[in-house]
Amino acid sequence: MSPDRATWQERVDVLGKGGYRRYDERSSAMLGEGAELLLDRYDGDLRRLREESDPAKALQRFPGIGPTGTDIFLRGVQAIWPEFHPYVDRKALDGARRLGLPASPGKLAGLVTRREVPLLADGLVHAALDKPMADAVLAAADRA
Repeated sequence: MSPDRATWQERVDVLGKGGYRRYDERSSAMLGEGAELLLDRYDGDLRRLREESDPAKALQRFPGIGPTGTDIFLRGVQAIWPEFHPYVDRKALDGARRLGLPASPGKLAGLVTRREVPLLADGLVHAALDKPMADAVLAAADRA
């Protein structure tokens, strides 16, 4: 495989080797289109996305990235791109409510260090999606 350009088939093969077989052909095409967008619009440097007037909307220009993917990206990137701090999306706020925590990004961010906000937000998403896990967290908190 060429270090700077991968063919569609090379991407399919790598996705297959990684165990990602469900949509490997479609994913290969989207990865190629996304790489071209990254090279053409951002000179291969995703940090240039920060220069966009609406980086969240710009992310969704990448094939396969929708609102959920944007939330996942922004939850994580807030640790190094301070302009997104605190990024606590709707799903994380659902988890906060389920756990009886404040439903405000600012108040949630105040519960942990700045560096821990992405981890907290991810954990809150898990609480929103997994009621038994959230119930176990609440039970453990009651025992503490």
